[in-house]
Amino acid sequence: MTTEDHGAAGPYIEYDGLPVLHGTEVKLPLIHPYAPVPASGRYITPGGGRLTIRKAEKNAVHLRITLDHLGCPAQCTEEKNTAFRRLALAAEGYCVAAGCRHHPAFSDGVLRCFEVRTGVVPLAVFVRAVLAVELGDLSLAGRLVEEAEARFGPVRRAQEPDVEDQAEAG
Repeated sequence: MTTEDHGAAGPYIEYDGLPVLHGTEVKLPLIHPYAPVPASGRYITPGGGRLTIRKAEKNAVHLRITLDHLGCPAQCTEEKNTAFRRLALAAEGYCVAAGCRHHPAFSDGVLRCFEVRTGVVPLAVFVRAVLAVELGDLSLAGRLVEEAEARFGPVRRAQEPDVEDQAEAG
């Protein structure tokens, strides 16, 4: 194990060949793509990210799934950003069909956040798709979008910016 000092945010520790983790994160459990997915908790992913699953604050029928890759620029490629955005849009398609309307909770970069309506996309399926993208398999994200479109009609394209996101950025 090696330690990197990152000032007030550190120390960060190299852990089991993964990108450096904050000292408080070293004891988090590892989540396996094919193991059962708990309904809540914080985990280290196979790609070195931190995955958090919890109830969404605003709406109890949604789960908020966050994935951060602080200290791991290899996870922030354009291909992975597009695949993660497609996952968010697939989740939004299910929400629209269920009668709720919110824009996909997603942002490119080291912190990705998704809101998934409970009971419409099985949590294990969504988490496995997130982990697959992290490990470089973009096909599961495409399958979730295709399934959402087959059931509910077209979702926005992954490259289309969200009007609300533009307003917040401006």
